[in-house]
Amino acid sequence: MARDRDQLTRNGGNRDRGSNPPGSKGKPKKKKKFLTKKRVLWSLFFATALAIFCALGGYLFIMLNGQKLLEENRDKLTVNPPTQIFDRNANLIGELSLEKSDPVEYEDLPKMLITAFVATEDKRFFDHKGVDLWSIGRAAVKDIAARSMVEGGSTITQQLAKNIFLTRDKTFFRKATEVSIAVALENTETKEEIITMYLNRIPFGGTIYGIKAASIRYFGKEDLNDLKLWEIATLAAMPKGPSRYNPLRNPELSKERRAVVLQLMYDQKAITKEQMDEAKAVDYNYTPPESSKQRYQAFIDYAIDEAEDKFGLTEDDLNIGGYKIYTTMDKHAQETIEDAFADDDNFEKSVDDELVQGSMTIINQENGSIVALMGGRNYEKKGYSRVDGSRRSPGSSFKPLVAYAPALESGKFTNDSMLSNEKQCFGKYCPNNLHGYSTTISMADALTKSENIPAVWLLNEIGVNTGFQFAKKLGINLKDEDKNLSLALGGMSEGTNTLEMAQAYSAFANGGELRDAYSIKSIADSDDKTVYKANTSAERVMSEDTAYQMTEMMQKVVQDGTGKKAKINRPVAGKTGTTQSGYEGISSNRDVWFVGYTPEWTAAVWMGYDKPSKTHLLKNSSPLAAAFWGKVMEEALEGVPAKSFPVPKGSVKVEATPTPEAAPVVTGLQAAYDASTMTVNLSWNPVEAAGVDYRIYRRETSEADFTRLLNTSTGSVGDISAMPGLSYEYYVTAYYPELDEESEPSDIVTVSVQDELQTPEPEPTMDPNLPTDDTGNGGNSGNGDNGGIPGDGGTGNNGNGNGNGNGNGNGNGNGGSNNGGSGNNGGTVTPPPEITPPPVQSTPQPTPPPESTGTTGDPVTDPAADPGSDPNAGFVEGVTTTQ
Repeated sequence: MARDRDQLTRNGGNRDRGSNPPGSKGKPKKKKKFLTKKRVLWSLFFATALAIFCALGGYLFIMLNGQKLLEENRDKLTVNPPTQIFDRNANLIGELSLEKSDPVEYEDLPKMLITAFVATEDKRFFDHKGVDLWSIGRAAVKDIAARSMVEGGSTITQQLAKNIFLTRDKTFFRKATEVSIAVALENTETKEEIITMYLNRIPFGGTIYGIKAASIRYFGKEDLNDLKLWEIATLAAMPKGPSRYNPLRNPELSKERRAVVLQLMYDQKAITKEQMDEAKAVDYNYTPPESSKQRYQAFIDYAIDEAEDKFGLTEDDLNIGGYKIYTTMDKHAQETIEDAFADDDNFEKSVDDELVQGSMTIINQENGSIVALMGGRNYEKKGYSRVDGSRRSPGSSFKPLVAYAPALESGKFTNDSMLSNEKQCFGKYCPNNLHGYSTTISMADALTKSENIPAVWLLNEIGVNTGFQFAKKLGINLKDEDKNLSLALGGMSEGTNTLEMAQAYSAFANGGELRDAYSIKSIADSDDKTVYKANTSAERVMSEDTAYQMTEMMQKVVQDGTGKKAKINRPVAGKTGTTQSGYEGISSNRDVWFVGYTPEWTAAVWMGYDKPSKTHLLKNSSPLAAAFWGKVMEEALEGVPAKSFPVPKGSVKVEATPTPEAAPVVTGLQAAYDASTMTVNLSWNPVEAAGVDYRIYRRETSEADFTRLLNTSTGSVGDISAMPGLSYEYYVTAYYPELDEESEPSDIVTVSVQDELQTPEPEPTMDPNLPTDDTGNGGNSGNGDNGGIPGDGGTGNNGNGNGNGNGNGNGNGNGGSNNGGSGNNGGTVTPPPEITPPPVQSTPQPTPPPESTGTTGDPVTDPAADPGSDPNAGFVEGVTTTQ
């Protein structure tokens, strides 16, 4: 009986587990195996078949498609129209036309030239069949080890294929097509023919294509057999980075890369060590013959560099990609700078043929756009630019950035604070004043007179690191070794340039907000689709009150101090800078600066020799740069509506509270999106009061609150930061600085910004109950502040009542005197239903002002001249600067 119960228990247990149904004999069922021998065999069969199919397909693609594309493109270099460059009002200012010479036959190529390119670009060129699997594998291993793309595996044949296959997309199919053409080339051409085609077609910087054109451009030699070893190595260094290693633009980088090429040639036993060392040591000093000067070339070159650096486009992409590049350049301002640099009377006379050089950058502080620039006298296309290529000590013009502004920002000082002005040493560092000493001096007076002791004392009080970090936040590229007290006087290990200085000072001019300087608003591809757009977001780097106090003090520098020669017919704030010679017993100067700003634009000027020496120094000091600044800015700003410097709320005291009638509300606000320039143009009726500033507020419809977007002193402005596919609401207030009063908001308008891929929305239908006129509404005037957008203005068709009249708008805006473009409403405007916006009539285009006939100021040093940095502060031979 017990045995039966045990059996029953066992059976019951099995039934509970569900393994044996009733009536079974008690044996559990075996589970079926998922991986059986048959399944594995079938899987292997199908995988092998798929691999064979893919391989056959890939082989057919490579063989047939590559041969077909090769035949179609054999005699072509580009099928797209040339890339075009436009100014901020969408006026064409230049095209990238390719510069090519007659092709060179293989027999005319020096053997050493071929050896140099093969050793540098593809040392297994004569062994592989178009695709070097060994090099690809080696590159992949290095990329994986570095976790980034550090080495490419392209052969010379693939590079040639890339130039023949013209698209610039970076997809798998693009790479596969490149490989297919490379294989086709190897099957149809000899190695000699391939290397000849390669050297005749590859880019050599700028718009130079082909080895002969490069030899002529960079060395003035048509016969390649006349090239010396160092010249051959210089050319062989360029394919890796045609712009970066351009010897005209970057002679030092070119020399470094040339040394790499020579080392590779030596390692492959193509040259001796003596030949290598001799060719490494040569300095590039060739000057191409002067060609006909093209207007705006310096700005175009800078914009092309920016397209490469910020958007990842290569020079080759830009040369043959058929792009449209819309820049921020103001034509009148750029022409003014170019004319000033071409006038020898604006520069100190040199003792020999080495010219006194200069650089200038002008920025619209409201949006960060570069208005105009020039990187040197006698500037050549793709030549050396001192705008961002040269770095020099800024002297006393650095004091506001590293000492005075951070001291105000700390809250421990004001512009009335008394600073130490006694003769003293700070450890081993003993700066000097050139105007004598006193017990104390106010911060404003110290800056106006450009005294050295107070600036160093102030930096010591707030801490060197505080000033160092503040200047870095303003965009100055400083090194750790710059952390010492000589930084207060511009003592830097590498120096700075006019681009950085203008950008940094723009924060003072813009109420404490900094925007990165940029020269490209947007780029459209060959299909007119916008592929890149500038980032105009701002960062607050100091309080409004700090910026305001700095502006007050630096206005005194121009009115009564070292910067008097920078006075123009507008408010100006700024600071001079002078770097002394550094040679004992020689009182001449190395560098002179003036960095200043009006309420509209900020600009920096530098003058000096490229290679200062005892015989190459400036006799004049900073008033020379200040006079140049004033001459250029006076003319460049002609036609730009005048503004006033921003005043923080609470900074101006008034005796009585204004009545509501003293702050009338802005009326007549209108807005329209211009698709051609991707800008929302706003206009309104100016209030009848003097000195009024307007504040523009914006809210994207998905956002909860309005935020302040722009300030202006005129009745129109453009918003270039509106994004396609979104809707925005705007309103405007009037701000009265003398009363410290802001009006109530205007009526709100809504704008829907078109997406480039969408069909433009129809024009809004006018209310039939509105009264009709014989003449349509003139529309918005062009705004110059935000990239110079053509206006919507013009005269409407008769009988359209208050309809939008699209025509040629007046381009006068806050950023410069511009020619208007064709008016074109790119968005839908919804005015408040209870208010009918009054018509805004377009104004006739102003007559261009006559050319300035002014001359530079007296070259003799002004009595109030900036005394310059202390000789101990940077660039001093035989002196070690210590904190």
